[in-house]
Amino acid sequence: MKDPTSLNYGQTLPEFEKAKGPPSNGIFQIEEIKEGCKFTFPYKNGTTRTVQLKRVLFRSRGIVGRGTVVVRVVCACTRCAPNHCDWSRKKVVLKLSFPSVNRVSEKAFMHRCKEQAKGEYAWVLNHLPDIFCTFDIPFDERSPQAHFKERFKDDYDMRLLRGSIQEELEPLLSLKTASECAQVFYDIVQCHHWVHTYPQILHRDISRGNIMVRVKDGKKYGVLNDWDLAMWLDKREGISTSQFRTGTRPYMAHEQHSPDWEGPHRYRHDMESLFYVILLLATLFSNPSEKDDHQSKKSQPSTEWFTQGDNFLYKDKTFIIFRTSWRPNLTHFFRPFHRWLKRLHDTMNDGFLTLDAHISRQIDTPRQILHFDDDTLNGHFSYDRLVWIMHQFGEETLETHGREWQGKLQELQQAEDENKK
Repeated sequence: MKDPTSLNYGQTLPEFEKAKGPPSNGIFQIEEIKEGCKFTFPYKNGTTRTVQLKRVLFRSRGIVGRGTVVVRVVCACTRCAPNHCDWSRKKVVLKLSFPSVNRVSEKAFMHRCKEQAKGEYAWVLNHLPDIFCTFDIPFDERSPQAHFKERFKDDYDMRLLRGSIQEELEPLLSLKTASECAQVFYDIVQCHHWVHTYPQILHRDISRGNIMVRVKDGKKYGVLNDWDLAMWLDKREGISTSQFRTGTRPYMAHEQHSPDWEGPHRYRHDMESLFYVILLLATLFSNPSEKDDHQSKKSQPSTEWFTQGDNFLYKDKTFIIFRTSWRPNLTHFFRPFHRWLKRLHDTMNDGFLTLDAHISRQIDTPRQILHFDDDTLNGHFSYDRLVWIMHQFGEETLETHGREWQGKLQELQQAEDENKK
Protein backbone atom coordinates (compact mmCIF):
# COMPACT_ATOMS: atom_id res chain seq x y z
CA MET A 1 0.00 0.00 0.00
CA LYS A 2 1.26 3.47 -0.88
CA ASP A 3 1.28 6.61 1.21
CA PRO A 4 -1.38 8.75 -0.58
CA THR A 5 0.50 11.99 0.15
CA SER A 6 3.51 10.78 -1.83
CA LEU A 7 1.69 10.74 -5.15
CA ASN A 8 2.27 13.05 -8.07
CA TYR A 9 -0.27 12.56 -10.83
CA GLY A 10 -0.22 13.55 -14.46
CA GLN A 11 3.52 13.99 -14.95
CA THR A 12 5.46 12.88 -18.00
CA LEU A 13 9.21 12.65 -17.47
CA PRO A 14 11.53 13.69 -20.33
CA GLU A 15 12.90 10.23 -21.06
CA PHE A 16 9.36 8.77 -21.15
CA GLU A 17 8.45 11.20 -23.93
CA LYS A 18 11.41 9.97 -25.98
CA ALA A 19 11.05 6.28 -25.12
CA LYS A 20 10.76 3.85 -28.00
CA GLY A 21 9.77 0.22 -28.25
CA PRO A 22 6.91 -1.72 -26.66
CA PRO A 23 4.87 -0.29 -23.80
CA SER A 24 5.87 -1.40 -20.33
CA ASN A 25 2.48 -2.82 -19.47
CA GLY A 26 -0.12 -2.07 -22.12
CA ILE A 27 -2.81 -1.97 -19.45
CA PHE A 28 -5.86 0.21 -19.71
CA GLN A 29 -6.81 2.15 -16.58
CA ILE A 30 -9.18 0.26 -14.30
CA GLU A 31 -11.69 3.07 -14.11
CA GLU A 32 -14.42 0.74 -12.84
CA ILE A 33 -12.59 0.47 -9.52
CA LYS A 34 -14.94 2.77 -7.63
CA GLU A 35 -16.32 2.94 -4.12
CA GLY A 36 -19.35 0.69 -3.66
CA CYS A 37 -18.48 -1.77 -6.43
CA LYS A 38 -17.85 -5.45 -5.72
CA PHE A 39 -14.85 -7.45 -6.86
CA THR A 40 -14.73 -11.25 -7.03
CA PHE A 41 -11.41 -13.06 -7.31
CA PRO A 42 -10.12 -16.65 -7.21
CA TYR A 43 -9.35 -17.92 -3.72
CA LYS A 44 -8.39 -21.38 -2.45
CA ASN A 45 -9.22 -24.82 -3.85
CA GLY A 46 -11.30 -23.49 -6.74
CA THR A 47 -13.38 -21.17 -4.57
CA THR A 48 -13.85 -17.42 -4.92
CA ARG A 49 -14.06 -14.49 -2.55
CA THR A 50 -15.92 -11.21 -2.99
CA VAL A 51 -15.08 -7.86 -1.46
CA GLN A 52 -16.86 -4.53 -1.55
CA LEU A 53 -14.69 -1.59 -2.54
CA LYS A 54 -14.44 1.40 -0.25
CA ARG A 55 -12.01 4.31 -0.54
CA VAL A 56 -9.37 4.19 -3.30
CA LEU A 57 -6.08 4.86 -1.52
CA PHE A 58 -3.76 4.78 -4.51
CA ARG A 59 -4.14 4.72 -8.27
CA SER A 60 -1.14 4.80 -10.56
CA ARG A 61 -1.61 7.37 -13.31
CA GLY A 62 1.57 6.73 -15.26
CA ILE A 63 1.76 5.00 -18.62
CA VAL A 64 5.00 3.34 -17.56
CA GLY A 65 4.91 0.89 -14.65
CA ARG A 66 2.68 -1.74 -13.12
CA GLY A 67 -0.59 0.22 -13.11
CA THR A 68 -1.07 -0.35 -9.38
CA VAL A 69 -4.40 0.29 -7.65
CA VAL A 70 -4.89 0.03 -3.87
CA VAL A 71 -8.37 0.27 -2.37
CA ARG A 72 -9.81 -0.28 1.09
CA VAL A 73 -12.25 -3.22 1.09
CA VAL A 74 -14.58 -5.22 3.33
CA CYS A 75 -15.69 -8.82 2.89
CA ALA A 76 -18.90 -9.20 0.86
CA CYS A 77 -19.01 -13.00 0.62
CA THR A 78 -22.49 -14.43 1.07
CA ARG A 79 -20.99 -17.64 2.43
CA CYS A 80 -19.33 -15.86 5.36
CA ALA A 81 -21.36 -15.75 8.56
CA PRO A 82 -21.51 -12.29 10.18
CA ASN A 83 -18.35 -11.59 12.19
CA HIS A 84 -16.91 -14.99 11.27
CA CYS A 85 -14.94 -14.01 8.15
CA ASP A 86 -11.23 -14.67 8.56
CA TRP A 87 -10.68 -10.97 7.78
CA SER A 88 -13.37 -9.70 10.15
CA ARG A 89 -12.31 -6.95 12.57
CA LYS A 90 -9.27 -6.32 10.36
CA LYS A 91 -8.67 -3.27 8.18
CA VAL A 92 -7.70 -4.68 4.80
CA VAL A 93 -6.94 -3.42 1.32
CA LEU A 94 -7.12 -4.94 -2.14
CA LYS A 95 -3.99 -4.31 -4.19
CA LEU A 96 -4.10 -4.84 -7.95
CA SER A 97 -1.13 -4.51 -10.29
CA PHE A 98 0.11 -5.78 -13.63
CA PRO A 99 3.63 -7.20 -13.21
CA SER A 100 5.58 -9.34 -15.62
CA VAL A 101 4.50 -12.99 -15.57
CA ASN A 102 8.02 -13.82 -14.35
CA ARG A 103 7.96 -11.39 -11.44
CA VAL A 104 8.03 -13.09 -8.01
CA SER A 105 5.03 -12.12 -5.90
CA GLU A 106 5.21 -10.19 -2.63
CA LYS A 107 3.52 -13.16 -0.98
CA ALA A 108 6.41 -15.45 -1.95
CA PHE A 109 8.98 -13.07 -0.47
CA MET A 110 6.97 -12.65 2.74
CA HIS A 111 6.47 -16.42 3.02
CA ARG A 112 10.25 -16.90 3.01
CA CYS A 113 10.61 -14.20 5.64
CA LYS A 114 7.97 -15.72 7.92
CA GLU A 115 9.63 -19.13 7.67
CA GLN A 116 12.78 -17.67 9.19
CA ALA A 117 11.31 -15.00 11.50
CA LYS A 118 11.08 -17.26 14.54
CA GLY A 119 12.51 -17.23 18.02
CA GLU A 120 14.94 -14.34 18.47
CA TYR A 121 14.06 -13.09 14.98
CA ALA A 122 10.29 -12.86 15.54
CA TRP A 123 10.62 -9.11 16.14
CA VAL A 124 10.94 -8.48 12.38
CA LEU A 125 7.32 -9.52 11.76
CA ASN A 126 6.24 -6.19 13.25
CA HIS A 127 8.07 -4.48 10.40
CA LEU A 128 6.83 -6.49 7.41
CA PRO A 129 3.45 -6.38 5.62
CA ASP A 130 0.83 -9.00 6.44
CA ILE A 131 -0.49 -10.48 3.17
CA PHE A 132 -3.55 -12.68 3.70
CA CYS A 133 -3.90 -14.03 0.17
CA THR A 134 -2.78 -13.43 -3.38
CA PHE A 135 -4.04 -14.41 -6.84
CA ASP A 136 -2.93 -14.18 -10.47
CA ILE A 137 -5.24 -13.81 -13.47
CA PRO A 138 -3.52 -14.24 -16.86
CA PHE A 139 -4.68 -12.41 -19.98
CA ASP A 140 -6.21 -14.47 -22.77
CA GLU A 141 -4.99 -14.71 -26.36
CA ARG A 142 -7.36 -11.93 -27.51
CA SER A 143 -6.03 -9.38 -25.02
CA PRO A 144 -3.89 -6.34 -25.94
CA GLN A 145 -1.06 -7.98 -23.99
CA ALA A 146 -1.10 -11.03 -26.25
CA HIS A 147 -1.08 -8.72 -29.26
CA PHE A 148 1.94 -6.82 -27.93
CA LYS A 149 3.75 -10.09 -27.24
CA GLU A 150 3.08 -11.34 -30.75
CA ARG A 151 4.28 -8.09 -32.26
CA PHE A 152 7.35 -7.35 -30.10
CA LYS A 153 8.38 -10.94 -29.24
CA ASP A 154 11.12 -11.04 -26.57
CA ASP A 155 11.19 -7.24 -26.31
CA TYR A 156 7.87 -7.30 -24.49
CA ASP A 157 7.38 -8.78 -21.01
CA MET A 158 4.00 -10.49 -20.90
CA ARG A 159 1.88 -9.21 -18.02
CA LEU A 160 -0.82 -10.61 -15.78
CA LEU A 161 -3.27 -9.21 -13.26
CA ARG A 162 -1.97 -9.84 -9.74
CA GLY A 163 -4.06 -9.11 -6.71
CA SER A 164 -3.65 -9.47 -2.97
CA ILE A 165 -5.54 -8.83 0.23
CA GLN A 166 -3.29 -7.13 2.76
CA GLU A 167 -3.48 -5.51 6.14
CA GLU A 168 -4.09 -1.79 5.84
CA LEU A 169 -1.21 0.19 7.31
CA GLU A 170 -0.91 3.83 8.33
CA PRO A 171 1.10 6.31 6.21
CA LEU A 172 3.99 8.39 7.52
CA LEU A 173 1.63 11.36 7.81
CA SER A 174 0.06 9.65 10.84
CA LEU A 175 3.21 10.28 12.90
CA LYS A 176 3.07 13.17 15.36
CA THR A 177 6.62 13.78 16.58
CA ALA A 178 10.13 13.87 15.17
CA SER A 179 11.06 11.09 17.58
CA GLU A 180 8.33 8.83 16.16
CA CYS A 181 9.66 9.50 12.65
CA ALA A 182 13.20 8.68 13.75
CA GLN A 183 12.15 5.36 15.29
CA VAL A 184 10.28 4.40 12.12
CA PHE A 185 13.32 5.14 9.93
CA TYR A 186 15.58 3.24 12.33
CA ASP A 187 13.13 0.32 12.22
CA ILE A 188 13.41 0.29 8.42
CA VAL A 189 17.21 -0.03 8.52
CA GLN A 190 17.03 -2.93 10.98
CA CYS A 191 14.30 -4.68 8.99
CA HIS A 192 16.15 -4.18 5.69
CA HIS A 193 19.33 -5.65 7.20
CA TRP A 194 17.53 -8.74 8.52
CA VAL A 195 15.73 -9.44 5.23
CA HIS A 196 18.95 -8.92 3.26
CA THR A 197 21.02 -11.10 5.61
CA TYR A 198 18.72 -14.06 6.34
CA PRO A 199 16.02 -14.61 3.67
CA GLN A 200 18.51 -12.80 1.37
CA ILE A 201 16.03 -10.52 -0.34
CA LEU A 202 16.78 -7.03 -1.66
CA HIS A 203 13.87 -4.55 -1.61
CA ARG A 204 15.04 -2.18 -4.43
CA ASP A 205 12.29 0.43 -4.04
CA ILE A 206 12.80 2.45 -0.85
CA SER A 207 10.56 5.52 -1.02
CA ARG A 208 8.40 7.64 1.25
CA GLY A 209 5.30 5.86 -0.05
CA ASN A 210 6.71 2.44 0.81
CA ILE A 211 7.56 3.24 4.43
CA MET A 212 4.42 2.68 6.44
CA VAL A 213 3.38 2.47 10.08
CA ARG A 214 1.73 -0.35 12.03
CA VAL A 215 -0.04 0.52 15.28
CA LYS A 216 -0.09 -2.48 17.60
CA ASP A 217 -1.17 -2.31 21.25
CA GLY A 218 -0.72 1.44 21.13
CA LYS A 219 2.87 1.25 19.85
CA LYS A 220 4.00 2.39 16.40
CA TYR A 221 6.31 0.29 14.21
CA GLY A 222 7.99 1.21 10.96
CA VAL A 223 6.98 -1.22 8.18
CA LEU A 224 8.97 -1.74 4.99
CA ASN A 225 6.13 -2.21 2.53
CA ASP A 226 5.61 -2.97 -1.19
CA TRP A 227 8.00 -5.74 -2.24
CA ASP A 228 6.84 -5.75 -5.87
CA LEU A 229 10.32 -4.92 -7.19
CA ALA A 230 12.26 -7.08 -4.73
CA MET A 231 14.58 -9.86 -5.83
CA TRP A 232 16.42 -12.84 -4.41
CA LEU A 233 20.08 -12.00 -3.88
CA ASP A 234 21.21 -15.14 -5.68
CA LYS A 235 19.20 -14.02 -8.73
CA ARG A 236 20.70 -10.54 -8.80
CA GLU A 237 21.33 -9.37 -12.33
CA GLY A 238 23.60 -6.71 -13.77
CA ILE A 239 20.83 -4.49 -15.10
CA SER A 240 17.14 -4.04 -14.50
CA THR A 241 14.86 -6.30 -16.52
CA SER A 242 12.49 -3.37 -16.98
CA GLN A 243 12.92 -0.66 -19.56
CA PHE A 244 13.72 1.92 -16.88
CA ARG A 245 15.71 1.91 -13.64
CA THR A 246 14.26 0.04 -10.69
CA GLY A 247 12.91 2.25 -7.93
CA THR A 248 10.94 5.43 -7.33
CA ARG A 249 12.72 8.22 -9.18
CA PRO A 250 13.16 10.99 -6.55
CA TYR A 251 14.58 8.46 -4.09
CA MET A 252 16.76 6.33 -6.35
CA ALA A 253 20.51 6.14 -5.64
CA HIS A 254 22.45 8.64 -7.71
CA GLU A 255 24.36 5.94 -9.64
CA GLN A 256 21.09 4.53 -10.95
CA HIS A 257 20.43 7.74 -12.88
CA SER A 258 23.68 7.42 -14.82
CA PRO A 259 23.40 6.04 -18.38
CA ASP A 260 26.64 4.15 -17.69
CA TRP A 261 25.28 2.31 -14.65
CA GLU A 262 24.83 -1.42 -15.30
CA GLY A 263 24.31 -2.67 -11.76
CA PRO A 264 24.14 -4.75 -9.78
CA HIS A 265 21.71 -3.23 -7.30
CA ARG A 266 23.39 -3.34 -3.87
CA TYR A 267 21.98 -2.83 -0.41
CA ARG A 268 23.83 0.49 -0.14
CA HIS A 269 21.66 1.76 -3.01
CA ASP A 270 18.59 1.12 -0.87
CA MET A 271 20.23 2.87 2.09
CA GLU A 272 21.08 5.87 -0.10
CA SER A 273 17.39 5.93 -1.06
CA LEU A 274 16.48 6.09 2.64
CA PHE A 275 18.79 9.10 2.99
CA TYR A 276 16.79 10.87 0.26
CA VAL A 277 13.49 9.91 1.91
CA ILE A 278 14.57 11.60 5.14
CA LEU A 279 16.13 14.55 3.32
CA LEU A 280 13.10 15.37 1.18
CA LEU A 281 10.68 14.95 4.06
CA ALA A 282 12.80 17.13 6.35
CA THR A 283 13.32 19.92 3.79
CA LEU A 284 9.91 20.06 2.09
CA PHE A 285 7.46 19.34 4.93
CA SER A 286 6.57 21.40 7.99
CA ASN A 287 5.48 18.15 9.68
CA PRO A 288 4.81 14.59 8.43
CA SER A 289 1.38 15.51 7.05
CA GLU A 290 1.85 19.06 5.75
CA LYS A 291 4.03 20.29 2.91
CA ASP A 292 5.80 23.57 3.61
CA ASP A 293 5.18 25.60 0.44
CA HIS A 294 7.42 28.44 1.55
CA GLN A 295 10.29 26.11 2.35
CA SER A 296 9.71 24.17 -0.88
CA LYS A 297 10.33 27.31 -2.91
CA LYS A 298 13.64 27.83 -1.10
CA SER A 299 14.62 24.18 -1.50
CA GLN A 300 14.98 24.23 -5.27
CA PRO A 301 16.18 22.19 -7.03
CA SER A 302 15.09 19.39 -4.62
CA THR A 303 11.43 20.02 -5.47
CA GLU A 304 12.33 19.35 -9.11
CA TRP A 305 13.36 15.81 -8.24
CA PHE A 306 9.69 14.88 -8.63
CA THR A 307 9.42 16.21 -12.19
CA GLN A 308 12.88 16.04 -13.78
CA GLY A 309 14.57 13.14 -15.54
CA ASP A 310 17.66 11.04 -14.91
CA ASN A 311 20.24 13.51 -16.20
CA PHE A 312 19.09 16.26 -13.83
CA LEU A 313 18.81 13.90 -10.86
CA TYR A 314 22.22 12.35 -11.45
CA LYS A 315 23.94 15.74 -11.51
CA ASP A 316 22.04 17.11 -8.52
CA LYS A 317 22.50 14.09 -6.26
CA THR A 318 26.16 13.70 -7.26
CA PHE A 319 26.75 17.34 -6.35
CA ILE A 320 25.25 16.76 -2.89
CA ILE A 321 27.26 13.61 -2.19
CA PHE A 322 30.63 14.98 -3.29
CA ARG A 323 30.22 18.40 -1.66
CA THR A 324 32.18 18.09 1.58
CA SER A 325 30.70 21.29 3.05
CA TRP A 326 27.08 20.26 2.35
CA ARG A 327 24.51 21.27 4.97
CA PRO A 328 20.75 20.49 4.80
CA ASN A 329 18.24 23.31 5.17
CA LEU A 330 15.56 21.70 7.34
CA THR A 331 12.13 22.87 8.44
CA HIS A 332 11.65 23.59 12.14
CA PHE A 333 9.86 20.31 12.92
CA PHE A 334 12.64 18.21 11.37
CA ARG A 335 15.68 20.13 12.66
CA PRO A 336 16.55 17.31 15.07
CA PHE A 337 17.42 15.26 11.95
CA HIS A 338 20.31 17.58 11.06
CA ARG A 339 22.91 15.48 12.85
CA TRP A 340 21.64 12.25 11.26
CA LEU A 341 21.61 13.69 7.75
CA LYS A 342 25.04 15.30 8.05
CA ARG A 343 26.65 12.12 9.39
CA LEU A 344 24.94 9.93 6.79
CA HIS A 345 26.08 12.32 4.08
CA ASP A 346 29.65 12.31 5.38
CA THR A 347 29.81 8.50 5.34
CA MET A 348 28.69 8.49 1.69
CA ASN A 349 31.11 11.28 0.86
CA ASP A 350 34.00 9.35 2.42
CA GLY A 351 32.91 6.15 0.70
CA PHE A 352 32.62 7.56 -2.82
CA LEU A 353 35.88 9.48 -2.52
CA THR A 354 37.50 6.19 -1.48
CA LEU A 355 35.87 4.46 -4.46
CA ASP A 356 37.22 7.12 -6.84
CA ALA A 357 40.70 6.71 -5.38
CA HIS A 358 40.44 2.94 -5.77
CA ILE A 359 39.44 3.27 -9.44
CA SER A 360 42.38 5.60 -10.07
CA ARG A 361 44.82 3.16 -8.44
CA GLN A 362 43.35 0.31 -10.47
CA ILE A 363 43.95 2.28 -13.69
CA ASP A 364 47.53 3.09 -12.64
CA THR A 365 48.31 -0.54 -11.72
CA PRO A 366 46.11 -2.65 -14.04
CA ARG A 367 48.00 -5.86 -13.34
CA GLN A 368 47.54 -5.58 -9.61
CA ILE A 369 44.19 -6.81 -8.30
CA LEU A 370 43.09 -4.41 -5.57
CA HIS A 371 40.24 -5.43 -3.26
CA PHE A 372 37.36 -3.04 -2.70
CA ASP A 373 34.10 -3.85 -0.91
CA ASP A 374 31.61 -2.23 -3.27
CA ASP A 375 28.62 -3.29 -1.17
CA THR A 376 29.69 -0.97 1.66
CA LEU A 377 32.08 1.44 -0.12
CA ASN A 378 34.89 -0.28 1.76
CA GLY A 379 33.07 -0.12 5.07
CA HIS A 380 32.19 3.58 4.93
CA PHE A 381 28.48 3.12 4.15
CA SER A 382 27.52 -0.15 5.83
CA TYR A 383 24.70 -1.39 8.03
CA ASP A 384 27.08 -1.05 10.99
CA ARG A 385 27.67 2.63 10.26
CA LEU A 386 23.98 3.38 9.74
CA VAL A 387 22.89 1.63 12.93
CA TRP A 388 25.63 3.37 14.89
CA ILE A 389 24.48 6.76 13.58
CA MET A 390 20.74 6.16 13.87
CA HIS A 391 20.40 4.32 17.19
CA GLN A 392 20.74 7.69 18.93
CA PHE A 393 18.38 10.58 18.08
CA GLY A 394 19.41 13.72 19.91
CA GLU A 395 19.47 12.78 23.57
CA GLU A 396 17.15 9.82 23.03
CA THR A 397 18.29 6.23 22.57
CA LEU A 398 15.95 4.56 20.09
CA GLU A 399 14.78 0.96 20.33
CA THR A 400 17.18 -1.56 18.83
CA HIS A 401 15.49 -4.86 17.97
CA GLY A 402 17.00 -8.30 18.47
CA ARG A 403 20.03 -9.49 20.41
CA GLU A 404 22.25 -9.38 17.31
CA TRP A 405 22.19 -5.60 16.94
CA GLN A 406 22.05 -5.00 20.68
CA GLY A 407 25.32 -6.94 21.02
CA LYS A 408 26.80 -5.24 17.97
CA LEU A 409 26.10 -1.81 19.41
CA GLN A 410 27.94 -2.76 22.58
CA GLU A 411 30.95 -3.76 20.48
CA LEU A 412 30.80 -0.52 18.50
CA GLN A 413 30.55 1.49 21.73
CA GLN A 414 33.60 -0.29 23.15
CA ALA A 415 35.54 0.45 19.96
CA GLU A 416 34.45 4.09 20.14
CA ASP A 417 35.60 4.33 23.77
CA GLU A 418 38.97 2.80 22.87
CA ASN A 419 39.47 5.34 20.08
CA LYS A 420 38.88 8.19 22.53
CA LYS A 421 41.64 7.02 24.87
